Parts: sequence; C-alpha cells; structure tokens
Amino acid sequence: MTRAIMIQGTGSDVGKSLVVAGLCRAFVRRGLAVRPFKPQNMSNNAAVTADGGEIGRAQALQARAAGVAPSVHMNPVLLKPQSETGSQIVVQGRMVGQATARDYQGWKPRLLAAVLESFSQLKAEADLVVVEGAGSASEVNLRAGDIANMGFARASNTPVILLGDIDRGGVIASLVGTKAVIDPADAAMIRGFLVNRFRGDPSLFSDGMDLIARHTGWPSLGLIPHFPQAARLPAEDVLGLVGSEGSAAGRKVVAVPVLPRIANFDDLDPLRGEPNVSVVLVRPGEPIPVCDLVLLPGSKTTITDLDFFRAQGWDTDLLAHVRRGGRVLGLCGGYQMLGRSLADPHGIEGAPRTVPGLGLLDVATVMNPVKRLEAVTGTSLPDGVPFSGYEMHVGDTHGPDAARPLLGFADGRRDGAVSADGRVAGTYVHGLFADDAQRAAWLARLGAAAGGGAYEAGIETVLDALADHLEAHVDCDRLFTLAL
Repeated sequence: MTRAIMIQGTGSDVGKSLVVAGLCRAFVRRGLAVRPFKPQNMSNNAAVTADGGEIGRAQALQARAAGVAPSVHMNPVLLKPQSETGSQIVVQGRMVGQATARDYQGWKPRLLAAVLESFSQLKAEADLVVVEGAGSASEVNLRAGDIANMGFARASNTPVILLGDIDRGGVIASLVGTKAVIDPADAAMIRGFLVNRFRGDPSLFSDGMDLIARHTGWPSLGLIPHFPQAARLPAEDVLGLVGSEGSAAGRKVVAVPVLPRIANFDDLDPLRGEPNVSVVLVRPGEPIPVCDLVLLPGSKTTITDLDFFRAQGWDTDLLAHVRRGGRVLGLCGGYQMLGRSLADPHGIEGAPRTVPGLGLLDVATVMNPVKRLEAVTGTSLPDGVPFSGYEMHVGDTHGPDAARPLLGFADGRRDGAVSADGRVAGTYVHGLFADDAQRAAWLARLGAAAGGGAYEAGIETVLDALADHLEAHVDCDRLFTLAL
C-alpha cells in the first residue's frame, strides 16, 4: 500500500520545501520509491518537466532528491503572479487562464479534481508520497474550497505534520495558535509537529517542545538545527533571493536589477558559488553600480517590469555601463527588454500594447500565445563550448543582431543575439550558468577563472547532507509509520 504524509507550515518560508526535499532523499536511500507532491504552488521560479509542462522549481528539486524526473503531476496547480492581485493559472503543466486573487477562489473547487487525479497517479508509482502544503495551515479565511493545505489533506485522507520556524521568532505561539484557530476536524489530521532552523543548545528549548506538545496534543517529531548548506540549493521564491556573501574586493562584479516579477532567478545560483565573482542584487531605489556585467533576468511580465526598470532610472545606468565598456547579458525576458521594441498584440501580459525596448540589441519581440517549454542542448557560438538548459517563454525575437546568434541548438536551431561589438547579448535559454563549461566560458570573458567546482554534483552533495541532517534530528521511522 502506498503511503503519503503531508508537511504543512505555520507560515510561508518556514522551510517546507527543504524539509520535503530532504525527506525524499532520506526515504529513497532506504530503498523506497518516493514522489514529491505539492497540490498548489505560487511561484515564478518554474522548471520544465520531461512531459513537456512546467512546475514549481522546488518540486523539480524534490524530484531530483527522489531520484526521478520531474512531472507535471508533482505540482498540478501552479500560480504565476503577474500583478499584486492576479496570477496566471497553470494546471498539470499548461496555462489555462488568468484570475485575480478573489476570482481564483471560485476556481478552486473544480481544480480539486485535477489535484486528486495527479495525486492518484503519483501514488500508483510510489511507495511513499511526500506532500508539501502552501503558505500557512492557519489561513482559516481561505479554508473554504482549499486545495493547498487542509482541504487537500481531508479530501485525500493524508496525515499532516506541522512545521514551525523558530528562527523567525514566536514558534510556540504559531504552533499552538494554529491548533487554536483551525477547525477541530482539520486539527485531527495533524499527527505531529517539527520545529525548524534552531540555533544554539537544543536542550534550552526542550521545555518549549514539551509546552507545544502539551497545549496541542501533537507529539514532537524533532527539533531541526539550522542547515547553512541550504543556501546552496535553488530557492523556491523571491524571499530566498540573495546575492554573494562577503566583500566584492578582487572579484568580478555581476549586477542584477531585481524586478518585481523576476522569474527563474535560480539562474543566478551558480554564479553566487564562484569565489571570483560577486553577485550584487540591485534593489528598487538603488543605482546599478560600476560592475563588469549587468545581467537582466527573466520576468513573468516583461513589459510591466520594463516600465519598472525605467522608473528606477536603471535604463540610464545601463547606458552608462555600456559606454564604459561593460558587458550586458539578458536572459529570456531580459533578452526581450534589450531589443528595440516589445509587442503584445494578444494581451498576454495585460492590455495589448507595443513599447520601446532598451535599444541595446537590434532585434524586436512579438509575444504570442504559444509557450515554448523544452529542454535544450548545444554549443555557444562562435567558441563551440557545450551547454544544456531549457526554454520557457512566449514570444519570438528577430532582427539584424539575431544574425549573430549566441547559441546553436543540437537540433540545428539558433537562439539569441549578440551586438556588433560583442558586449551585449541575449538568449531565451535558462540554466546556462549551471553548466560548468558555459559558466567557465562566461567568467573567462570577464577575465575571471572559474573556481566554484562542479555545480550539479554540488547539489547532489547538499541533498545527501540534508538527508543526513534530517535523519539525525527527525524521527523518520515514526514519521513513516504515521503516513497513510
């Protein structure tokens, strides 16, 4: 019989994604077939699946931890925010519409069928499904029609473990308070609790663990110490977006303007691990600093983010950077921004309109309703360095600078554009820097040597260390017996 267990949190960013990934790796090492599952996710950090769809990046990492290819069924409902109040809705890997936060509440009952269908498919191929909740289990104002937390747990009869984060403070109140505000039938689904990100002497919190257990009636399954290596794993959402640590002295500086709808920002992670590179995140209101490379990241709403870019004065900073001889690389939406114009005739990102681009590449982009989702391999041009990555975009880009493509795909297609002087380039391919050969080639162009080691192998090492960490501090045997 396939078992399932669900990790819900007292809030966002309490470490649910990380704990699920670690448990997937831990139980796989025990010889079980494990699948991760998140009924509903909200993130613009997405991954392409082997079955030609897209899911949250966190679920792709969890699939990797479980030793299987990512599938659209691991995250059947993905919400990709396009504004403060609205999101694109992706169901089983494909975009099906857009909705405001209020209107989305009406979608949820009919989305539950897709969620349960995907969950059933995963159960059919696994010994254990480790489920991740979304946000907070105590959002009782959103409980009606819920598909992300207790609504899913009740509909699928999946036991819940509640995770709190002591690092942010108030963990006793957040765990006990959850028991106080949720429906008694929901509370009955919770079979234990975990406290995450503890620092210091664990004996000093033993009374706290006892107090939580006494007030909730839930047993403790573990106090998890802070796991600093987590910073080397891709973050699920923009809350985890950080630059390089330490001083930039002696390093090549890569400046990244942080856009409101920044997407696929794990493109930056391999650069953060390079000892000769400093990734500087340029926050709103800050100028783009003197640097070696300005990297324009992907965006879920390219035209709106371009408006924001200009409102910060970053367009002026970018032109000054180019006049100083600096390099610029645009990835996906960032590539589109670098051209002469962006047209959205079908209203994919909002009202149909055409806007001028930054004009650093002689190309123009037209958005279209067909989204390209595909893993790609090939070589960069003209140096012939191999690469692997993925495409995830709407829009076609053409123009004179595209006659100097940046990449050549294994299927014969060409991608990207390079300016006549070779200092400004753009591509639709994500994941370039995760490829060790490509990362080394880009650093060489900046005059730096690569020294971050094998990036993908490093991810595997961290996942193994995370599994060791959880095995040491979580009662995994009891957790497995609690699964149904």
